[in-house]
This record gives sequence, structure tokens and C-alpha cells, in this order.
Amino acid sequence: MTAPGILFRGATVVDGTGSPGYRADVHVAAGRVAAIEPAGGLSRPGRVVDADGLVLAPGFIDMHSHSDLRLLAEPDHVAKVSQGVTLEVLGQDGLSYAPVDDDTIEPLRAQLAGWNGDPPGFDWNWRDVGCYLGRLDKGIAVNAAYLVPHGTVRILVMGWDDRRATPAELARMREVTAAGLREGAVGLSAGLTYAPGMYADLAELEALCEVVAAHDGYFSPHHRSYGAGALAAYEEMVELSLRTGCPLHLAHATMNFPENEGRAADLLALLDAAAARGADITLDSYPYLAGATYLSALLPSWAAEGGVDATLARLSDVDIRERVRVDLEVTGSDGCHGVPVDWTTIEVNGVRLDANRHLVGRSVAESAAAAGVAPFELFADTLLAERLGTSCLMHVGHEANVRAIMTHPGHTGGSDGLLVGDRPHPRAWGTFPRYLGHYVREEGVLGLEECVAHLTGRAARRLRLTDRGLVRAGYAADLVLFDPATVGDTATYTEPRQRATGIEHVLVNGVPVLSDGEPTGALPGHSIRRTGA
Repeated sequence: MTAPGILFRGATVVDGTGSPGYRADVHVAAGRVAAIEPAGGLSRPGRVVDADGLVLAPGFIDMHSHSDLRLLAEPDHVAKVSQGVTLEVLGQDGLSYAPVDDDTIEPLRAQLAGWNGDPPGFDWNWRDVGCYLGRLDKGIAVNAAYLVPHGTVRILVMGWDDRRATPAELARMREVTAAGLREGAVGLSAGLTYAPGMYADLAELEALCEVVAAHDGYFSPHHRSYGAGALAAYEEMVELSLRTGCPLHLAHATMNFPENEGRAADLLALLDAAAARGADITLDSYPYLAGATYLSALLPSWAAEGGVDATLARLSDVDIRERVRVDLEVTGSDGCHGVPVDWTTIEVNGVRLDANRHLVGRSVAESAAAAGVAPFELFADTLLAERLGTSCLMHVGHEANVRAIMTHPGHTGGSDGLLVGDRPHPRAWGTFPRYLGHYVREEGVLGLEECVAHLTGRAARRLRLTDRGLVRAGYAADLVLFDPATVGDTATYTEPRQRATGIEHVLVNGVPVLSDGEPTGALPGHSIRRTGA
């Protein structure tokens, strides 16, 4: 799709390299940045946008997105368009919807309902990665890249079993991963606190990362712990990258839970030391303190083996249920990052059943007290009633850690935003303007040019994009025009579906998807496939 030419006159161009901004006229035509000249130097037919006092930057790249289903179900994608996002990376945390077969798609839909919903009447007409990407190509508001999800591959090959892969199964997983990369995926993701990815040993991950490296992709793990043993979990991924030669991108890199308060410097020192040894490491983070996931993710790995029905059976058994409670509240479940759960920090933010709507916006501890039951009993009963389809927020972050990590030279932006539920995390609507408004303009944690580089050019380099991520003649016209004096997030934990302020225009492949602050409904986006695929 192409659009009539657009001339941005007198913009302050912040080009995504980190270099100082400069005033210029920028002409867009046929989906590309056609020309850049000093302000007042260009005159072209077509629409003219007065950009005096505004910043023209590359469109923001969401390096960690969970829009896999919503982007197809609601392709106008206002949550991301309204904050200046022009490219998302899907297939995160080792769990998504391709590659699958007829036997695995149904249990995956059930497990991932807390992340993505399960829209009635939706057409699940793909099975492999290439066909999924082809479905995206039928029309979406933003561009999208895809990571082969390790957990989904494991389900396809060996089900939900808690065991090591046999040599034949490992060979098959390597074949399936390679096929996804050939079909256009940009790398491999893993969710090592989510079943069944958490059952994989290091040898399995190493075998798959060798395949990814051979196809010039990257590995993006949600590693084994962000709580107890977090630094050791990071170190395991770093050593894996060094041994296999596979570039590493750390998903939603942070140091959470009381055990890790003030320990961001330890993580950054580990990454710097690895870089000195030749490691190719980047990371993403979101500028908030709460995490978000499905409520059943807290369960210990042994309790989640076998999929949804097997998990529900265990929660229905009095003796097994007590064992689950001890793992959660006393030992520290591996699903809860090895930390005994603090029910005051776990907030239900999305339910399937109207009968459970009263739980939304309250911690498990609060709802349990109101009901006169123990928090664990409310947790388990809710999972049973909802068939695990409940989502939650985890208020376990530390502001000093968030600030320190976002300044690292390998840092990029990722929303980790879930778009479903009664009260989704505000990061789904506010991540990128929050960086620019709160952390740049108000707090001065990052400079404007540096922050834009984090959110655009650095991310494009990780994705090995040669014509996106910068404002440069000949590059794809994925652009955002914003007011640096007013840009900011308005989404909150109680009112999360609120558009950003100060985002004036957004172009995807040269087509306006946001014009004068309003969504246009245009669908010019498509899949971004690995170079050479």
C-alpha cells in the first residue's frame, strides 16, 4: 500500500542514532523517506504537516509484545498505534500459536487465554510459522516480527511432559525450529518459568541455540528466575550464548522481589563482563514496577505438568493441593521465581467469569480476607473455576533497578503488554510515552536523543533491519511525530486503556495510522521476516 506524499516541514529530527537532533524538512513518498533537507529547503506536492517545535523520530519498536492474537482480532491496534509503535516482536516467553498441530492448538488456547483471550468465532487457520506470518500480511496497523516459541515447539514434539528430551525428540525440535526460522522468524524465545519450557535442561537449549545461530537469529529467554537466584539465572543464559555463539536478548530484564532490591548494578556488571569476553547481548525492559502474567504461572512446575486438565485435577485433590500450597507459601515455587508468594503483591486484573468480577483490582490477600478464607484457597478455587484463564499483576519491582537498567548501552524498550482482561497492565498503552515523558522530560534519567535511540535504532540493529529504525533517506517511512513538551502516558492501573498525550502523527510504511492524534483505521503493516528467509 502506498500513500500520497507527506512533507513534514521544520521538524526537529531525532534520527535514532543517538546523535543530536536537527531541524529539517522530511518528505515521505511511496512508503519511504524520500528526502531530508535543511528546514525550509523542500517543496513537494501532497500534504504538508507543520512540524515546528515537534520531534520527528523513527517509529518505536516494541521488542517484547504479547499482541500475537489481538493484532489479528483487532487489527487497528489502537493501544500501540496511539503511543507511536510501528513494529512489534511477537512469539515471546516461549509460548505462542505457531508452530502447532490440531492436537496442540486447543490446550495452547486454554493456557494462553490469560495473556491473549480466546475470542469467539476466531479463525485459527494456520499451523506453521509461515502461515501465521501470512495471516499478519493480510492487514494490520503495525509491522510485526516473530520469535519461534520454544515451549510451543516442545509441546508439538513431546507434549507437556516434565522430562528430558530423547535424542530423536531433540532432533525433531531442531528441525521444527529451523523450519520456523526459514519461514521468517527472527529468532527463538523461551519461557523458563512457564510449563513446559521450564522442563528443558541446558543441553536442550544449547542444541536449539546452535540452530538459531546458524540461521543468523537471536535467542530471547525469559530465564529461570527474576527472584531468588536471579543473577545465576542470567549467568546461565550468558554462558549459553557464549558457548553457542548465539546472540542473546534478555527479555524484560529486571531484578525483582525483595531479594534483589538495589542489585541492578550486579546484573549490569555481569553483562559488561560478558561483552568483554565477546558476547553479543542486548536486553529490553518496561518502565513500571509491576509485572503481569496469568495467575496459574505461580504454580510449581510439577503441578503444571500435562497441561490444563492435569493441572486442574491436581488442584481438585486435597492432598496434592496442600503440597502445592507448601511449595507456594513456604518453599518458594519455581513458578514464582523461587520466592515464597506474598499474596498482598498479587493482584487479579482479569477474569473470565462474571461471578469473579469482584476479584479484579484487589490483591489475593484482600479478596481472601473479604471472603473469610485463606489466600491460597481463594487462589486455587479461582483457578479451578476459571480453568486457569485468570490474569494477574505482580507488584514486585524496584524503582532504582528500573532506572539503572534503562541506562545500559544494550537496553531497548519492550512493553510486555497484555491487552486483555478487565484491567490490563498500563504498559500496554503507555510504555513508550512514559519513557519520553516521565524518564526523559521529568526525571532526566535519559536524554531525548539517547532514549529515542534505545527505542528505535538499537532495537532495529538487534533485529538486523537494514532499512528501518532510523530517519534516513531511502529507509521505510515508519515514523512518529511527537511534542517533547507534552508527550506522556495517561494509562494507570485503575484506568489502563488510556491513550498517550503528545503523539501527533504515526506512519507505518508511509501510511498514516495516527493523524492529528486520532487513529485512521489504516492497515498498512505486515510481517517483518528474517533477512534471507
